Amino acid sequence: MHAIGIDVSKGKSTLAIIHDGEVVVKPFTINHTEEDFEKLLIKIKDVDKVDIKFVMEATGVYHLPLLTKLLELNFFVTVENAFLLKKYFDVSLRKVKTDSADAVKIARYCSDKWHELKPYSMQDSTYQDLQFLSRQYTQQISLKVKAKVQLSNLLEVIFPSFNNCFDNEKQYLLMLDILERYPHPSLVLKKSEKSFLQDIEKIAKKRGHRIGFKIATNLYMLAKSTISARPYNESTQLVVTTCVNNLRGLEKATGDIISHMDKLARTLPEYDTVIDMNGVGPKICSRLIAEVGDVRKYKFANSLIAAAGIDTPPYQSGNFTAKSVCISKRGNKYLRKCGYEIMKCLKTSKPKEDSAVYDYIMKKESEGKPLKVCKIAGLNKFLRIYYARVMEVHLQT
Repeated sequence: MHAIGIDVSKGKSTLAIIHDGEVVVKPFTINHTEEDFEKLLIKIKDVDKVDIKFVMEATGVYHLPLLTKLLELNFFVTVENAFLLKKYFDVSLRKVKTDSADAVKIARYCSDKWHELKPYSMQDSTYQDLQFLSRQYTQQISLKVKAKVQLSNLLEVIFPSFNNCFDNEKQYLLMLDILERYPHPSLVLKKSEKSFLQDIEKIAKKRGHRIGFKIATNLYMLAKSTISARPYNESTQLVVTTCVNNLRGLEKATGDIISHMDKLARTLPEYDTVIDMNGVGPKICSRLIAEVGDVRKYKFANSLIAAAGIDTPPYQSGNFTAKSVCISKRGNKYLRKCGYEIMKCLKTSKPKEDSAVYDYIMKKESEGKPLKVCKIAGLNKFLRIYYARVMEVHLQT
């Protein structure tokens, strides 16, 4: 048997090959290119594929090019958890940290665990696309939040309390339109009140709002009383316009991604079942399916709970047994976040039908448990129900 350990880096990887416990090919480095990949194939051309197993560390996205290529050629590949490999490395008293040494250690891990290794399986392409889009959506939302904070800080300098004239998130794009045209109180006061009211009403109607008069009145009163820390000039206009355009772009990007995710998710058999669950709307539905993936890869509901990182491993030593244990948090943080959002939606909507999860959360709250603990307990129950219902759907198709 030939155990091949791969220490993955950005754009390149270091490999080591062990046969019967001995290093037969010293660690060598290849770039993630077709030309260098051929060098690897040359080194193992005389070995039967059945006698070869690759093990690589999960490194976010850096391992994906090499993994994809190996799977295309039908090699046995295991993508191992980075924390698990770290614990295996810690067995040695003398710690050496180099790419070559790590490649040899991973190869030894492959050799020691030869019969326990499980091959990496590519999910259905729809699930892959959904997860890819979900991660990009999360990144875009993160940028959007930062841009909103930047705009809020900017308004405190240029036009204090401007955003307080708008009630909710649905009016956000309207706020950007008005801000772009009137980024400073002096621009508002240059117009008569009647002219300003008419102009704002036109802008609001284009966005489908009928509250232009109320917003315009509040803004005009604010412009008279507020104190701006900056004069209106070309620099002020440039900064505001840049910030507004950035937010518009992020708003469009997140909207386009979630729309495409919803379109893909609708092609899956479990979509109707998942979206009918309380607390799950169109946006969260596609993200939830994306992060769970094909539920058939989990043997039990507990496996899905562990994958989300909300399991509570037992802690016992001698006569001591812990009564209260924290969740492991060793799992998919995106799934955990999505699930927590669903629990918050449940608390807001207070469903009366099919309310097992909501009732469970309220029961825990009545017992005096902290609110976050109650939501995590509800998420645990929610994922068990999700597993049971979606598995039933797959069994029927």
